[in-house]
Amino acid sequence: MFQGQLQTALQTLYPPSCVSCRAPVASDFGLCGDCLRQTPFIAGGICGTCGVPVSGLAEDETDICEECMTTQRPWNRGRAAMTYEDLGRTLVLQLKHSDRTDLARPAGAWLARAAKPLVRGDTLILPVPMHRTRLLKRTYNQAVLLARVAARHLERQMVPDLLVRTRRTRMQDHRSHADRFANLDGAIGVNPARARSAGLEGRHVLLMDDVLTSGATLAACATACFEAGAAEVDIAVLARVRREEFAAAAPLGSDELM
Repeated sequence: MFQGQLQTALQTLYPPSCVSCRAPVASDFGLCGDCLRQTPFIAGGICGTCGVPVSGLAEDETDICEECMTTQRPWNRGRAAMTYEDLGRTLVLQLKHSDRTDLARPAGAWLARAAKPLVRGDTLILPVPMHRTRLLKRTYNQAVLLARVAARHLERQMVPDLLVRTRRTRMQDHRSHADRFANLDGAIGVNPARARSAGLEGRHVLLMDDVLTSGATLAACATACFEAGAAEVDIAVLARVRREEFAAAAPLGSDELM
């Protein structure tokens, strides 16, 4: 009784607002109608390997996009909640660089919704790791925040520190598609103790990250998982950068695509 009254009082004092523009909304951690229309959630046919929308496909139909046909992916299936454009891009950048950790709650739920078709009974969710020096500077790993919320929605085990950055890589900005893969070569490994305690060997792994650009980081993570005994690896990301957007942004050297 008292708890319900307290909740009502708090909602009166601090009414729910849109996580993007702060306009009034019906419930906490939601988007208003205008912002929802500006958020490029992925619907319709997609590439079953990376999750990018593919034109000409029916709802829930999958194919392989041009990039995944020409780039070897060590993982099996992939999904993305939105494309990296418009308000989707803004929300990702705010979460990643502006200390908007509150965005992980709705974004993690969007990620879980996109990833749900990939989940199995033995799924182990692993976020993409951040090097300890970069983590000290940023104070949080946005992939861990997203994966924690998504794992709760999906009711699956999540281990935040099973994957580790074995060396600090150079920034991915200013780099071509090939350079991004070379930069990540051998940079990600598995914490053996955590792998044993989590039961990684023989498991299905679902890797999670905020953005998929070239796929170099996720490929390095998938390779490390297979080398440690994982049976199968899929990936799920909050936002997928379209190939044409990456080509247009790369010469600018924007660090938002790291």
